[in-house]
Amino acid sequence: MARSSSLVLLLAVSAVLVASSSAANFYQDLDVTWGDGRGKILNNGDLLTLSLDKSSGSGFQSKNEYLFGKIDMQLKLVPGNSAGTVTAYYLSSKGANWDEIDFEFLGNLSGDPYILHTNVFSQGKGNREQQFHLWFDPTADFHTYSILWNPQRIIFSVDGTPIREFKNAESNGVPFPKNQPMRIYSSLWNADDWATRGGLVKTDWSNAPFTASYRNFNANACVWTNEWLSEELDSTSQERLKWAQKNYMIYNYCADNKRFPQGVPQECNIS
Repeated sequence: MARSSSLVLLLAVSAVLVASSSAANFYQDLDVTWGDGRGKILNNGDLLTLSLDKSSGSGFQSKNEYLFGKIDMQLKLVPGNSAGTVTAYYLSSKGANWDEIDFEFLGNLSGDPYILHTNVFSQGKGNREQQFHLWFDPTADFHTYSILWNPQRIIFSVDGTPIREFKNAESNGVPFPKNQPMRIYSSLWNADDWATRGGLVKTDWSNAPFTASYRNFNANACVWTNEWLSEELDSTSQERLKWAQKNYMIYNYCADNKRFPQGVPQECNIS
């Protein structure tokens, strides 16, 4: 039965996934979908920029859908006073019971750190936020933000350091995103009603346009290079995960007893 299930999974992966074993060309792999020219593909497809001004933000999505894989993107975030802005980079399916895996970068005043906000939605339900500061200036250079998604777990990583692991706990009744293929999306938009200090700090439009840059997109999602299908954290990566969470995590929904007075979500009690 296990062999049969594995074969079905591999056939499903084969049906919806497209191999990409080297850094992709943005013309081939992504479509700028909104922003009226504020999203641009440059340098023969090697660079993509999204911009935000008072009239509009901008965004893109992948041409292909993916069901499991290792997704990498290098981002350089909006520099200077980015308060009120959000740069979102995420995987998402469609429909009322959508699945989603989120990186969101919440802008801040010059000199204050960005907040990296993560979340996992399954069957339309999220509320699984963890937030981090970074151990570098994400506006000074490009850094790699990765999502590993396989049937057993989701791992968020920054420059190869895992910062969050969300394990499949379906056996305990916790929905896990594994049946709906997802596209890659990114957008740069104004969220000054909540993004910076809960909406207390508004966007300073005198600094517009705000621009985020992208390069070296890679979707390792081919059935023939499927080591990610069973990948898990080794002991070294477990230690790096503990280091990132101990030193840089600033919010964890699993520790928010005020938000969950009847008890934290079930997955929080599973090691």
